[in-house]
Amino acid sequence: MTGEKLKVAVVGCGQIADGHISEIQKLDNAEVTALCDREPLMAEQAAVRHGIPGHYRLFEELLEKERPDVVHITTPPQSHLPLAIQAIDAGCHVYVEKPLTPRYEEAERLIAHAEKKNRKLTIGHIYYFDPPALALRDLFASGAIGEAVHVESFYGYNLAGPFGKAILGDSKHWVHQLPGKLFHNNIDHLLNKVLEFVDDERPMVVAHGEVRRTTRFGDIRDAMPDELRILIQGESTSAYATFSSHVKPAAHFLRLYGTKNIAHADFVARTLVLEQEPSLPSALGRLLPAFGMARQYRREGWRNVRRFLRSDFHFFSGMNTLISRFYDSILDDAPLPIPYRDILRIGWVMEEIFRQIDGLGEHS
Repeated sequence: MTGEKLKVAVVGCGQIADGHISEIQKLDNAEVTALCDREPLMAEQAAVRHGIPGHYRLFEELLEKERPDVVHITTPPQSHLPLAIQAIDAGCHVYVEKPLTPRYEEAERLIAHAEKKNRKLTIGHIYYFDPPALALRDLFASGAIGEAVHVESFYGYNLAGPFGKAILGDSKHWVHQLPGKLFHNNIDHLLNKVLEFVDDERPMVVAHGEVRRTTRFGDIRDAMPDELRILIQGESTSAYATFSSHVKPAAHFLRLYGTKNIAHADFVARTLVLEQEPSLPSALGRLLPAFGMARQYRREGWRNVRRFLRSDFHFFSGMNTLISRFYDSILDDAPLPIPYRDILRIGWVMEEIFRQIDGLGEHS
């Protein structure tokens, strides 16, 4: 280590890199000292925006001159493996944006390499550390929900948004080259929540994907499925995971069904509530639960207001927590925020999903 603060470099200066830089700059134990991008202007502009002294086109030059303690890799997934190995070989710990690698065997190789070199590695599962996820984890640990019986995870995606437009507007966009295409870049958000409660090493996975939108390009873009349904069955817990580009609004939530309670975590509204069971007989018993739910939502709303007033209600709250815990694990030689076993289980399930939907919507 370099002293009180970790020296951090970011490679890949696209939109998500701004989020990484901003969240790192909120921490007391780290500073971003250099950026890198194959397009030098991108690196220079980001450096000017964030007041960072170093910017490079060649990653090798950055590693040699800056000698960072940590590297954040925010490039397209196809480059994650070689860049991460290069950083690890230079003595760096590595934070890799999701997905970790395009193929499961590459993820195994990367994690094995990090362990061999005694470097720490994590992945950008930021919603796993969002306030609703942390609150749900605490509630489950307290026993209030009971044993997990079933989990539902839903992730809505807006193809009319800036990133969706970029994908559909460019047949050469890197998303089209991924084995799972659009799903590959997003369903980590579905699966990391589900597999927290389905702890089996190799659960049964059944996946169905489809192209719901009207195809109109006559090229690889028409082959990109935009709706996905997944059934996951473990020994004692089952799960449904849904990715939708057409359901409005583009919701993002998790429902956990337990032997004592049903919990609903909303990652858009940042709320966590429990279903209300009627406590009185007849029609009156059906009347009161709505008021109990209203009290819970009011409580959650005011909690969010207090967070906002403390400047603790920012968009990348989960990313901030993940980065902070990752850096603590480096400085204190503590356990990683996301165990390698969980990263690999998610990678295996993703590979199984893409195997099942391979060829869907293939353009002839």
